[in-house]
Amino acid sequence: MATGLRVENILDLRAYERVRDEYRRRIIELKRRRRVSIGPILTAVFECADTVRFQVQEMARAERIASDEGIQQELDVYNRLLPAAGELSATLFVELTTEDELRHWLPRLVGIERSLAFELGDPVETIVPSLPETTHAEALTRETVTAAVHYVRFAVPTDARAGFSNGQPVALAAHHPEYEARTVLPSEVREELAGDIGGRTTLLALG
Repeated sequence: MATGLRVENILDLRAYERVRDEYRRRIIELKRRRRVSIGPILTAVFECADTVRFQVQEMARAERIASDEGIQQELDVYNRLLPAAGELSATLFVELTTEDELRHWLPRLVGIERSLAFELGDPVETIVPSLPETTHAEALTRETVTAAVHYVRFAVPTDARAGFSNGQPVALAAHHPEYEARTVLPSEVREELAGDIGGRTTLLALG
């Protein structure tokens, strides 16, 4: 979605409350097809116009944001997560639940946002590395410990894009000095991501 979501794509609070339960159910199902676990503690959720709109709707609901100006401020933040045509965009979660795990892993995983890659083919013929989202990366000021949430992009070369839809194996891997893991994408995930790469712009109906 090259131009991003606009204020008119976001329902006001009362209208959203009427459709929220059903819409949330559909978003949960959508995210299931866009979630990839990479080993025991990393999860990537690939963002699209629907997942971003849901985040804005939920933020507006939680913060009681009712003005167009307030909604636009949220859109200015979240639109940065949308992939352009030929790209994939993901929120990367380091899923840790205890203080001991946080103390153990976060110092060890510095640079994890630059350590992911799609690997296409068997044997692997094409590697598409991750790049951190620029604004988020600039906000990471600590060099000795990483964040638990990162925003990353994958710029898929033109000659590799068909690999997401032609049935060849596609894996998402983490190659980091402290963490190695690799997951072959199920076909339904590949199909979802192929739509992103192709520049899909449709939105789920609200209501």
